[in-house]
Amino acid sequence: MKGLTITALVSKDRIMGSPKLFAYLLSIVFALSNTSAAKEKGFIRIFDGKTLNGWEPTKGSENAWHAEDGILVGTGDKGRGYLTYIGNQSIADLEMTFSYRFPGEGNSGVSIRAAVDETRKRDFKSYHADLGHKGIGKNVMGAWDFHTPGRREHRCFRGDNLVILENDEPKLTEIKNGLTADDIHTNQWNHVHIIARGNNFKLIINGKLSSEFTEYLPNDKRLDRGMIQLQLHDPGMVVEFKDIRLKIIK
Repeated sequence: MKGLTITALVSKDRIMGSPKLFAYLLSIVFALSNTSAAKEKGFIRIFDGKTLNGWEPTKGSENAWHAEDGILVGTGDKGRGYLTYIGNQSIADLEMTFSYRFPGEGNSGVSIRAAVDETRKRDFKSYHADLGHKGIGKNVMGAWDFHTPGRREHRCFRGDNLVILENDEPKLTEIKNGLTADDIHTNQWNHVHIIARGNNFKLIINGKLSSEFTEYLPNDKRLDRGMIQLQLHDPGMVVEFKDIRLKIIK
């Protein structure tokens, strides 16, 4: 099929005479162009859709994660914890895209710049992009969560633009035209784009900025690099991920 155009597969008259067919073919073209663009920009696929190759569950969650029909599934009744990307465990700046879905209620997310917490107050310290079912609230769904023992764990809810000043004081402003609860799909796929560059971090869901923070703390107070982890927070929940792509900038 290499080299064939859409008009070679379907006659032009048939395309133009069927608005539904035309729209469907346009969606295919759009999806293919997005895939090509992602490759051109340096994104790599880090979940093969069939196995957990390149990933490692944390202790206690070994049976909680599995691959099925192109989907990475986490089941809370089989163990809570994280699934760590082991392809590169020392990432600073990145872009990450994926789709997620909750068949029911749940609390999950993606940790970046994660590392073992030396204080043992948490298993890992990280900057955590929070995800959850639609009704869980803006303090979770679409928020940034600071898993940062030894420093203040600031609020950065959905709709918040947070600046952390050098003295660790927060400055909050509202994101204009950002993600709202109405933009979140229930029991359907939602698309996520995480961007971490230097001291600036963005969480974008379904094409809209959900939350953002910028920190000006001294370097020794920041998380500079680390692992990527998917979270399985609650017993009784199921979360699904697919089309996980990563661009390592630094």
